[in-house]
Amino acid sequence: MHNIRRSRPVEILLVEDNPADVELTLEALEGGKLLNHVSVASDGLVAMAFLRKQAPFQDAPRPDLILLDLNLPRKNGFEVLEDVKSDPALSAIPVIVLTTSNADRDVVKSYDLKANCYVCKPVELDEFLAFIRSTQEFWLEIVHLPTDPALV
Repeated sequence: MHNIRRSRPVEILLVEDNPADVELTLEALEGGKLLNHVSVASDGLVAMAFLRKQAPFQDAPRPDLILLDLNLPRKNGFEVLEDVKSDPALSAIPVIVLTTSNADRDVVKSYDLKANCYVCKPVELDEFLAFIRSTQEFWLEIVHLPTDPALV
C-alpha cells in the first residue's frame, strides 16, 4: 500500500557541501518514480536561512524531507539538526542524517537530537544510488509525511 501523494512535487532539501555527493544524489533522485524538487544548501547557515525563509530565500518551499550531512562548513550538521528539531515550525520535517561517519558517538548524538534516521553513505556508486532510491521510495511514497502547519 503506497501513500497517495499530493499533486505538487515532493520538496527535498539536500544539505551537503561535497559537489560530487550533490551530483550523485540529484542523479539518483531523478531516476526515481516521483516528481520531486530538490533544493541544495552547501552549509549549515544557508540551510537554516532557507528553512526559516530568510533573505534571499523568502520564497523557498517548505521541504517534505531533509537529507543532512554532518560535516558541513560554518554550521555543522548537529547544529542544524538541533535547530530544526527545536523549532516548532520545522520540527515535524523528517531529517535523514546521511554522512560518512559510522562513529557510535555520532549516531547516538544524532538520535538524541531527534534525527528520524541515521545512514552511513555507501562508498560504492551502485550502492549509493540504490540507497537514495530506496530512501525516496520509503520516505516519499510509503510514509505519510506531515503537511505544512500553515496550510492546515
